[in-house]
Amino acid sequence: MVGDGLMHVVAAAVVDQGRLLVVSKKAAPDTFYLPGGKPEDGESPEDTLVRELNEELGVAPRDMALFCEVEDMAALEGVPMRMTVFTARLAGDPEPAAELAALRWTDGRDSHELHLAPAVRNHVLPLLARAGAVGHLHEI
Repeated sequence: MVGDGLMHVVAAAVVDQGRLLVVSKKAAPDTFYLPGGKPEDGESPEDTLVRELNEELGVAPRDMALFCEVEDMAALEGVPMRMTVFTARLAGDPEPAAELAALRWTDGRDSHELHLAPAVRNHVLPLLARAGAVGHLHEI
């Protein structure tokens, strides 16, 4: 947490063929989030994302660009959260590692069967849909 009382998280919006990469953690295998995590002391958002994607998925981000900052409740911790989201492509094929249980690709139309974290469901997917990135066959 930083002085604003919010938990800070950095995450990647990885879109391929109109679908967004989401992951679940072993602690909550039925809830899907964007890959990423909390910054360590003195770590930049970009460095956080590089470290987290390597730890969680065994890949490196490419072509990172700041996409948005959103605030919502953290699904697992149940506290207010600010999430800095970068768009990125991945160098390598992602495989769940560390605390991750699974990964899936979603276009948002399966949200009735896929329990998405509030920030993903309420903010990131709608923003990606408005940008024409999800639900269509192209990359951002």
